[in-house]
Amino acid sequence: NNNIILFYYNNNNNNIIIWLNITSTFYQHCLTRASVWRPYGDTMASIWHQYGINIAPMLKSNYKSPILFCFLEELSNLMTYEYKVITESGVQLQIDCPDLALARHMAFKHLSDEDFLKRVEKQIEYLNYSLEGIDSDMVRIHICWGNYEGPHTHDISLEKILPIILKVKAKYLLLESSNARHAHEWKVFEKIKLPIDKILVPGLIDSTSNFVEHPELVLDRLKQFAEYVPKEQLMAGTDCGFSTFAGFGKVDENICYEKLQSLVSGASLATKYL
Repeated sequence: NNNIILFYYNNNNNNIIIWLNITSTFYQHCLTRASVWRPYGDTMASIWHQYGINIAPMLKSNYKSPILFCFLEELSNLMTYEYKVITESGVQLQIDCPDLALARHMAFKHLSDEDFLKRVEKQIEYLNYSLEGIDSDMVRIHICWGNYEGPHTHDISLEKILPIILKVKAKYLLLESSNARHAHEWKVFEKIKLPIDKILVPGLIDSTSNFVEHPELVLDRLKQFAEYVPKEQLMAGTDCGFSTFAGFGKVDENICYEKLQSLVSGASLATKYL
């Protein structure tokens, strides 16, 4: 019994095609395994990673806005069911949303910041629509400016996008925060306060570098955020995944584990000192 989803829209040769063929029995089996597989006990949550509904428009940026919004509306309706199946299985849903930051200098560099922010506002609206009826405690979103080593001199600032991002119906906000271009942006939270119903998960180790951060550096970075964010609303995280695609990462696998160990050690220090 397959769930087959096909959405096709054609307007002046601007085609949007989404084709998903997922065996529902296999899908449910994966969720069941994820919900019961707890190698470290109940203290560790099971997480199911999904791309946000705005990924496809980001990859095809020349779509006219009415077409995009029609697409997002239809896709939101479809994804609501999938998101509910995931969260109702006791598995946290993590939604990857590079469209809210990376897309500015990649897919939508022809827009002004003002026009891009209007687009982000609309994309958050549709994302929230897809999360309708889902407990926000079960939802995490990840924001980054691209998991690659580069100058990043055209990244849009966190200060500009954060007020819109905070409107998303998700409790956990995973934010790229440790690389050389965004490590200073913890100061943004002095002016833009984190709502009391959200948890900030800043990246404290760089996912594109083979340097292993010292646990004391992880502690220092948490201390910086704790100046403006209550410690009860802070969790330690990484900037991004260590490999966007299989075999794509430039960080040695063994070093990845060392960096994660340093992250854990630094977070443990913060628990003592904050």
